[in-house]
Amino acid sequence: MDAMDEEIRAMEKNDTWELTKLPEGQKPIGVMWIYKTKKKANGDAERYKATPVVKGYNQRHAYY
Repeated sequence: MDAMDEEIRAMEKNDTWELTKLPEGQKPIGVMWIYKTKKKANGDAERYKATPVVKGYNQRHAYY
């Protein structure tokens, strides 16, 4: 999807995204994408936006 690719490129450009290796014994937290259509005043589609959202409900709290 173009909107998703555009968002990933923007995160890389702004240094807010870095692909790293997962520490041994850890599980990744899932991500889902939210899609929105930005509309003009007359209701026509102006552009499409995609936003990654972390599935925080899968996260477990660590007790130290």
